[in-house]
Amino acid sequence: MNFENLKKSDPTCYNLVLEEIERQETSLELIPSECIASLSVIEALWSPFTNKYSEWYAKKRYYGWNEVVDEVELLAIERVKKAFPGVAHANVQAYSWSPANMAVLNALCNVWDTIMGLALSQGWHLTHGHMVSATAKFFNAVQYWLDKDWYINIEEVEALAREHKPKVIIVWFTAYSREFPFKEFARIADEVGAYLLADISHISGLVVSGVHTSPAPYADVIMTTTHKTLRWPRGALIMTTEKWLQKDSELANKIDKSVFPGLQWGPHNHQTLAIAVALWEALTPEYREINTQIVKNAKTLASELINHGFELATGGTDNHLLLMSTWKWRWQYMQEALDLAGITLNKNTIPNEPCSPFNPSGIRMWTPIMTMRGMKEDEMIQVAAWIKRVADAIFEFEYVEDKDTRVVRLKEFKEFIKNNEEIAKIRAEVKELCLKFPIYSFKG
Repeated sequence: MNFENLKKSDPTCYNLVLEEIERQETSLELIPSECIASLSVIEALWSPFTNKYSEWYAKKRYYGWNEVVDEVELLAIERVKKAFPGVAHANVQAYSWSPANMAVLNALCNVWDTIMGLALSQGWHLTHGHMVSATAKFFNAVQYWLDKDWYINIEEVEALAREHKPKVIIVWFTAYSREFPFKEFARIADEVGAYLLADISHISGLVVSGVHTSPAPYADVIMTTTHKTLRWPRGALIMTTEKWLQKDSELANKIDKSVFPGLQWGPHNHQTLAIAVALWEALTPEYREINTQIVKNAKTLASELINHGFELATGGTDNHLLLMSTWKWRWQYMQEALDLAGITLNKNTIPNEPCSPFNPSGIRMWTPIMTMRGMKEDEMIQVAAWIKRVADAIFEFEYVEDKDTRVVRLKEFKEFIKNNEEIAKIRAEVKELCLKFPIYSFKG
């Protein structure tokens, strides 16, 4: 990648870019909201399509000279349908996840209609009706929970749906490591006359590759961000399935109008081009191989962590993601210690969280970026060993209930890990491994 123009015009920002490249190349990224866009996708994002304004949709633009932009958008839509069989219509203009979710709910619901999804503390998302989200100002949110074994409680979902008659039922989990039960949710939605929205933002790459069940035969609307397992640019897709179009031929039009002019205006044409490029990559055999390996790596990492004595939600994984409890050892600061060791993941609530959302007792991780760099099972075994070594290094720091004491203890902890020889040693080992698997070694 060449940043010579930026180097000349703004050395400060150029140096920040170099810092971030260095960080990514020498660290292990395990945060389940990040991925690696190919060089081809990045080049598309740099293209002069960013200069063009193209309000409305292809062949219907309000502004002139959008013929080439129209070709890009229509190409992206065509490729979405190839990547997701069973999709009848696709909107590729949504800016990102939150506006896409809002657009779907705005299209399907009236003000104060009931929507139903997983409780935030169990792995839901703010944009599905949490009280701090704008969605809670417009819709009445009912929440279902996981059972004591941290699996989706289908019986509770069914009972709540019968009681509250939601307009939309959402299948979406941000920290669920098992197969998403689309068929069971479709049966419940059909029974109560609800739309079924499948938010597959975390698993969409696996769905495209055929290593996870597709929601297309079951859901009415599918929404996904494009920058997680899809390894595309940041953006979102809203897809209407053949299933519901047979019932409501206007559904696709409702969603398009909800995106524009309902919630946003001119689309980001460089983003649409990059999505079209990434879709072309997603239709290759190599892409399927990567996603198949992602799941293999996740299973290996899960197995090794369990062997080291860690507790995982549901006892393992079926997909790309793991949720690990640290409560058994009362470790509160795993994210900070692992970050310093060059292993980046995020703290996360676990079902029936014993601490609090701001100081949760779990950590969440996944394997896509490591896999896309070329790492396989042997490297997952090493990563699990590093996580155990970091945990052992900070064992003396237990969770503190009292808030004031916890603030003092956290300050002591940060000083401790900053000068810890074992964590520094692990950081050097992580860097050595990462340099063997450069991020942009694959062909873009």
